Amino acid sequence: MTPSVTIDDADREALRSRPSGRTVMSQSWRELLFLHWEVPAERLQRLLPPELTLDLYQGRAYVGLVPFLMWGVRPTGLPSVRGLSNFLETNVRTYVHYQGREPGVWFFSLDAANLVGAALGRSWFSLPYYFARMSLIAQESSPGVRRLAYASQRIYPGPRSARTRIEAKVSSAVEPAQPGTLEYFLAERYLLYSRSRRGDLCTGRVYHTPYPLQTAEVLSMDESVLASAGIERPDVPPLAHYARGVDVEIFGLERPTTASAAPGHTIA
Repeated sequence: MTPSVTIDDADREALRSRPSGRTVMSQSWRELLFLHWEVPAERLQRLLPPELTLDLYQGRAYVGLVPFLMWGVRPTGLPSVRGLSNFLETNVRTYVHYQGREPGVWFFSLDAANLVGAALGRSWFSLPYYFARMSLIAQESSPGVRRLAYASQRIYPGPRSARTRIEAKVSSAVEPAQPGTLEYFLAERYLLYSRSRRGDLCTGRVYHTPYPLQTAEVLSMDESVLASAGIERPDVPPLAHYARGVDVEIFGLERPTTASAAPGHTIA
């Protein structure tokens, strides 16, 4: 059974503040589509590092599929580079905590339509990036109605069968998620977990303003990236939310906060 731990709301709120450390990258995340399904917690827990525990919302575990556009990706203090700084990405993720603290994201996979970006994501942030062929069509089909079509096909490393093809519609008003709600639990995440090249568990912080969330409707979907990560997707429509975009500051990797590893201890 997955341990049941309630994360204090103050701990979640604290992660929304801008960290005091040095940023390593700047970028924007645009045209984000958040798709989530409730899944059995025991199945997800088996896929996680033993140091991490699933972060549950009212006893329920969720897996997310998030396609979006990365824009203006660049190291802090440097300009964007044409052909390298703008690309599509799709990630598969769930929500975890470390010893009852530091609620964050664990990524099962991140597909990126940029070979260099995928390689740097693996080497700099120790994240499971894959190179994929991807496309996005986003347009206003009528006043107040936005239609989106995302597609991706994984290329390297395999399995090459991992793909997504999603069409969605957004017509609701912008309504940022409020603390304590399921929308807040799923979307407002400011910390990620990964493993360093030495095998150490590490965390990375991001900072941005709250997402301008809108409820979305999925019109069609064909995907196999969850199965590629060992996750059986329920045969039900996902919870769907959309955000037009946020500007993001990325901070360097650190060790999780424990009695033996003080905050701010940077992973080499």
